[in-house]
Amino acid sequence: MGLVHPIEYRYNTPEMKKVFMEEYKLQKWLDVEAALALAHAKIGGIPKEAAKEIKKKATLQYVKLSRVKEIEREIDHDIMAMVRALAEACDGDAGNYIHLGATSYDIVDTAWSLVLRDALQIIKNKVEKLKEITLNQAEKHKETICIGRTHGQHAIPTTHGMKFAGYAVEFNRHLQRISSLLENNLVGKMSGAVGTMASFGENGFKIQDNVMKQLDLKPSDISTQIVPRDLHAEIFSVLVLIGTTLSKIGKEIRNLQRTEIAEVFEPYSKKQVGSSTMATKRNPHKVERVCGIYRVIQANLFPILENAALVEHERDLSNSAVERIIFPETFILLDYILDQMIFILEELEFNFKNIERNLQLTSGQIFAEKIMIKLVEKGLSRQDVHEKLRTIGIKCRDEERPYKEGLLQDKEIAANVTEKELDEWLDPKNYIGTAIEQVEQIIKKIRNK
Repeated sequence: MGLVHPIEYRYNTPEMKKVFMEEYKLQKWLDVEAALALAHAKIGGIPKEAAKEIKKKATLQYVKLSRVKEIEREIDHDIMAMVRALAEACDGDAGNYIHLGATSYDIVDTAWSLVLRDALQIIKNKVEKLKEITLNQAEKHKETICIGRTHGQHAIPTTHGMKFAGYAVEFNRHLQRISSLLENNLVGKMSGAVGTMASFGENGFKIQDNVMKQLDLKPSDISTQIVPRDLHAEIFSVLVLIGTTLSKIGKEIRNLQRTEIAEVFEPYSKKQVGSSTMATKRNPHKVERVCGIYRVIQANLFPILENAALVEHERDLSNSAVERIIFPETFILLDYILDQMIFILEELEFNFKNIERNLQLTSGQIFAEKIMIKLVEKGLSRQDVHEKLRTIGIKCRDEERPYKEGLLQDKEIAANVTEKELDEWLDPKNYIGTAIEQVEQIIKKIRNK
């Protein structure tokens, strides 16, 4: 039979896909059950030999996914199916002590934190790589002067290094956010049916703390039957923010690759086909894919926020199906477009001839701001000069004449500036402000951390 969801066969990396496979989740459930048994044994709640047996058998070597599914088809409860399969695998009476005092979501939520920790680490590693790639591009292109655009229109010169430095700073912030999530948001619970720990008696805190210590997780400060979902909402908000940066970069490359602009191009292999009918087209389909997949990632945040707003009293089950779908989908898709963007930015192509051409496209009108400032320094009124430069610009556009020519035909301007001065003012390299210094500062600031 064929596969249905594209994350199964198209939009995934093996590394992340593995983390959300059924076998991986089952092993995390088993890890939590083993930790619970050892915690009971430590305080004398169950025989130590029984806990050792449970620990030994709590692996996929002994508990097969196929057997768990077979039991689940019969009893319609996935956690109890796992418990029974583990009990079957245990020798002696050890199986009698599995899951003692726990509710299903003691296992599920604690295991989710183990899965999410592994997934976040994969994301963190790739964001770190993108930070370095964008820093390298910023350094390489800190003096690559290009036209800056606002409202889609030519504004004043900037540098491609400035663009990449901005991306690097965003990735650096994402790394800080992920570190905070790894430190604060991955918690587990062992507190029973409504969070009171009643099933563990006076040893509730001891059992919970010991389980979490074994699993290297923080215990939840307080829970109902489930861990508070605002913790998950924060995790997925950060994932969406990372996707937002990728989409932003993708949109910039798409626009810069437009035929009329043609400054920057995503990588394109020698045998790659751009269009099934227009043989010469070079479509930016890789960054378009990034931007498209981001829409799915973004949309997934809304159900997660709804989960954070649950519960009916101490919980309901409306979060469960959502998380089974959205947790793997969001992580797998984000990981995939991170991989895509790593490749795109490492192999990005620049057309320096077109970058220069676009700088000259308005025949000097992009320097109206600088000319205004310079003429004010010579004693002219800022408001009068602004209006004069505006009207000269309109006339030059209508008559398709260089801005310099129109400026020199104005008697007041011509009386206050020499042609040599005007040429200096119209040189892009003389109007990039602190762009180079800013890029150098960002590189130093991030790399010296």
